[in-house]
Formats: sequence, structure tokens, C-alpha cells
Amino acid sequence: MKLQIKEICEAQGIKSAYELAKRTKLNMPTAYRAFANDIKQFTPQTLKALCDALKCSPSDVFGYNEPQKVKRPSVPDVAKKAATEPPTFQESTSGKGMTTEQVAKRLEPIAGKILSNRRILDYVKSGKLKSEQSGNRKARFFSEADYLEFETWYEANILKQK
Repeated sequence: MKLQIKEICEAQGIKSAYELAKRTKLNMPTAYRAFANDIKQFTPQTLKALCDALKCSPSDVFGYNEPQKVKRPSVPDVAKKAATEPPTFQESTSGKGMTTEQVAKRLEPIAGKILSNRRILDYVKSGKLKSEQSGNRKARFFSEADYLEFETWYEANILKQK
């Protein structure tokens, strides 16, 4: 929403807040704020005085700025399809299985968001998601069977609650 009082005044030859105050019989501070399109709140009497003096309707006083549409580059259909489909097990695994990040990426279409590594590790600690640790204590890998079992549990227990 945008006030258009100043524009209406200028179109009618009113060049100052003083002139607007004389025509509307509004006090000077109110006329000044109106002329500057800086009124935050209208009383019905103020709006009526403005509309009567300027020979306009309230819909003329309030303009509407439509948000500008941002033109985004088009995405090829192949990329759209790839973004919406979860990767297959072969695409998302190393020789040992999926990593935590890959599990999060595969769960995104189901969960509606990417789960954090911490959230996934919480599911591992609670026994909902099985994993294998490599020699490096922080690296975990998930098999396809364990992932699919967890995905089924997640849909049945977490998404049902939402």
C-alpha cells in the first residue's frame, strides 16, 4: 500500500501542506504529514476531509504497489527431474554405503527439508537407523536395506505426526 495524497494534490495544483490545510481544515501537522505521504494512521474524519477537499475517493488515496516479479533463469527439465527424484543407491554410495549427507539428501523429498547430520546421528543413537562405522570414528555408512527400513519408519512415525 502506498499513500498518493501528494500526487493527487499536485495534480490539482496544491503545491504546499499549508494550502492543503486551508482546503481540508485539518491542523497543520496533520496536513503536513498528509502532504508528505507520511500518515501512519487515519481517523475517519481525516480521511473524509481529505477526500471531500480533493474530490476523490478513499481508494484514490491508497495506491497499491504490486511487488515486482523477479525473472529467474529457466531450469532445464532434466535438472528439474534430477532435483525432485532421490538418487538411486548406486548414485549415492561409495563402496561402503551411503554417508550421512547422502542419507539426508535422499530423505529431503520425503521430509520436505534436509535433515541435519546431528538429527540423523540422533536416529542412529536411538536405534532407528542402523549404520556401520569405518576405521575413522566419525565416518558412518548406511546400507540400502537399513536406509529403506528407516525411510519406512520415518514416514509412518514422524510424518504422520505432522
